[in-house]
Amino acid sequence: MSEKTETALGVLQKQVNQPLAAALEVCARCGICTEACHYYQAEPIAAHMPSMRAEELRKVYRSEYDWLSKLFPAWTRSEKLTDEKLATLAEMAFTKCTLCARCTINCPMGVDTPLLMTSIRAMATATGNAPEILEMLADSAIEKGRDPSSYLGYFLDSIKDMEKELQELTGNPQARIPVQKKGARILYVALAGAHTILPAAAIFETVREDWTLSIYEAANYGVFLGDASRAKAIARRIADEARELGVQEIVISECGHAYYAMRWTAPNWFGDEFNFRVRSIVEVIADYVQRGRLDLDPAANPEPIAYHDSCNLGRKGGVIEEPRIIMKAVTTDFRELTPSREEAYCCGGGSGLVANPDVMDLRMLTGKPKVEQVRRSGASIVVAACENCRLQLGDLSAHYGAGFGVTAIADLVVKAMRLPGAKNTIETAMTSAQLDAVRVEK
Repeated sequence: MSEKTETALGVLQKQVNQPLAAALEVCARCGICTEACHYYQAEPIAAHMPSMRAEELRKVYRSEYDWLSKLFPAWTRSEKLTDEKLATLAEMAFTKCTLCARCTINCPMGVDTPLLMTSIRAMATATGNAPEILEMLADSAIEKGRDPSSYLGYFLDSIKDMEKELQELTGNPQARIPVQKKGARILYVALAGAHTILPAAAIFETVREDWTLSIYEAANYGVFLGDASRAKAIARRIADEARELGVQEIVISECGHAYYAMRWTAPNWFGDEFNFRVRSIVEVIADYVQRGRLDLDPAANPEPIAYHDSCNLGRKGGVIEEPRIIMKAVTTDFRELTPSREEAYCCGGGSGLVANPDVMDLRMLTGKPKVEQVRRSGASIVVAACENCRLQLGDLSAHYGAGFGVTAIADLVVKAMRLPGAKNTIETAMTSAQLDAVRVEK
């Protein structure tokens, strides 16, 4: 047994708890998950069946933990882990599954295939088989947390410049983007780039919210790696900042995986010390809408507009009706995609795939069911409350010549607010080719 194989099996052993064991043991091989998968919908081959992907880990699991498989491996189709097998598993887990969980909610046994793929990702990361770009992004975020002074001056200068844009947008020369404000009610954690800061700042300014901007970005690439230690370290930066500032609530930008990590996973990581309320900016805006705190003109957005349910925010995170509350308040022609809500198809770019240039062709292939959904709806604009989804949808629109624009919920809201400096048209979202340039902004 090689050192890599031994390390990978050690990682697997540490992860074998009741949920993982159940996912490994209870599959009935009924195949119902097959039609639920957007990979299979795009290309109906055996390799794209969730049960077949999961079976590759089950083979290894049986060889290590099932006594019958140790005696008669041919009967149970168990398979010893080798370096070659590990590389195959890694490629499958990082490129052939977006961890969207649509297979899980359609499984009569509730088999959590994304949990199995995440386990493989953890094994792959521990043995150097993870995509290099994801490792670099995760390590960069952790390094920022260790020494914020290395970039804080540049960041604060960029925020000062951004304040001028906010003042022009709102028509208020006193408008500010507070940073490191102690005692603020909300700590808003944005993504890299002004496009996730300015719209939220304009909304907060309008409702006179007591808020401050995080010096860190919301993205957590440790989650994509399946590396709990790195994911926890990235989340801790935000938790520590919230504690030091004495805020009551952490609000996450329009980002599916960042919201899921902070809302549902961080409380398990940090226990009682994590005593903050966590919400998506989408939930906060919906609350403003319901309480009448925003003066909105839906006629500002007359185009046929559809909403794409992000897997992490919607199906896995439970934020389903809030975006629709907002959409109905800021548009005149809101159209549902079919299927939607919990049954929505993944866009094909989640779980870190958008950040990996090597899988562009695969992303375009597996995103085809989403393009067909948009075309059937007749929408000319698609809204997504997730950065990765917007990047993927922008790429899909360009690749298939679909012609639909892509935007964020906050952008629609700002347009409907009829602010003095708001633009009259919705800009198409960036494509993944522009992602690296945007990341350096924050």
